[in-house]
Amino acid sequence: LGAKGLHKEAKPLQRRALAIDELHYGPESTEVATRLNNLAQTLQVTNRLADAEPLIRRALAIDEQALGKDHPNVARDLNTLAMVLHAMHRQAEAEPLIRRALAIDEEFFGAEHPNVARDLSTLALLLQATNRQAEAGTLMRRALAIDERFHGTEHPTVATRLNDLAFLLLDMNR
Repeated sequence: LGAKGLHKEAKPLQRRALAIDELHYGPESTEVATRLNNLAQTLQVTNRLADAEPLIRRALAIDEQALGKDHPNVARDLNTLAMVLHAMHRQAEAEPLIRRALAIDEEFFGAEHPNVARDLSTLALLLQATNRQAEAGTLMRRALAIDERFHGTEHPTVATRLNDLAFLLLDMNR
């Protein structure tokens, strides 16, 4: 539902899944952290940022405790938290988090993985918001190249990367 933009319909199902997992696995399980991350992403997309932030911070704490500070799930949570903070215009807080996520994913998956592209894209958007367009453009192009190789040139993720790059170029009067 989220991929189709049906966030209103997705939210109650995500809340139900979270409640089930909390009951079944316990409130500190990594399954719960995944559900918290998913719900926080939906809340971020629907501009419920104040509701999203504590959920993603809880997911991050659970995953760091259960999996260690250098696990890909931690990078996923850091990316989501960075996006929430970016949407709240708190770029200075978000940037070190996304840089940490990028380092984790590059170390774990290698430089050409889609999770690395996701992190690069998030970092590029933060840099663009802080008027560092040249660096943002380099990162956006790298993310685009990774996603084109991984998904092919006609994938929706590639379309998103192209769109982000187009808006950056507009910002640069190019």
